[in-house]
Amino acid sequence: MTDSSPYMTVKSVAAYLHLNEKKVYQLASDGHLPATKVTGKWLFPRKLVDQWLLESSHHGVLSDRLLISGSDDPLLQAGLLRMMQDQQYQALYSYMPTGTQAGLSLLSQGLVDCCTLHWGKADESKLRHPALVRQYAGARHWVLVHLFKRQQGLMLGKDLQGLAPVELLKYRWVMRQEGAGSQRFLKDWLGQQGARLEGLQKTASALTERETASAVAQGQADIGPGTQAAAIEAGLGFLPVYEEAFELVVPRPVYFRTLLQQLFEWLQSEAGHKKAEELEGYQLNQCGKLVWNGEQHKN
Repeated sequence: MTDSSPYMTVKSVAAYLHLNEKKVYQLASDGHLPATKVTGKWLFPRKLVDQWLLESSHHGVLSDRLLISGSDDPLLQAGLLRMMQDQQYQALYSYMPTGTQAGLSLLSQGLVDCCTLHWGKADESKLRHPALVRQYAGARHWVLVHLFKRQQGLMLGKDLQGLAPVELLKYRWVMRQEGAGSQRFLKDWLGQQGARLEGLQKTASALTERETASAVAQGQADIGPGTQAAAIEAGLGFLPVYEEAFELVVPRPVYFRTLLQQLFEWLQSEAGHKKAEELEGYQLNQCGKLVWNGEQHKN
């Protein structure tokens, strides 16, 4: 491969890093050096190798910042803002809600440090979350950490409260993007009502929980999928459907970063619990628990 190729071979990586080829094979096999196997041969994305080299040189060059994507959540957003303030803005927590599957795609490309997700009922998450995560390159080097449980359901205009679920189908709906956990929830809920997305009157679209709530609050639609916390924030009614697990997918080296551990500590602190109570619909009793280890399931 040429120097302009986005991928490097074992031989070119060995020369680039001044290592012998046996050591390169070992680093790739152990998951330390970013690589992928194609028809039995290791290939190394040049951009990710450079990023790995920089982070290794400085014990994590991004140790003063944490980039998070994936599912949207009001409590997580509130916590990150307060942590930056407490640290007098000496570190950066960047949180870009993209929806579950888009966040996992960004993580697999090495563009973010971790990804939040929710993908169904809490009591099914032990199977559903790992099954989803395994679909992405790099998953065997990731771990899944529980953050909290939260109430998932339908955010309603105030005049819709008290209506039976089947009656809600005739009103105007906000749609989320494909790959968002809330859109997946909506499809499941509709199936239980014997209905489909195609039969709904869609008058608005949204990319986050808060955009969905805002569309309902502004009268662009009457109802949309989302969490109790997002509904409370926007002054909306809420129809709870089920409790879901909200979890974090993290590459192993990132898991030990001080900034991430501080996030777990804040969520478990008195301040974190107080904010969760204000927003409503959260359970934090298992926050920080490691629930899945990709290395143990690599086969």
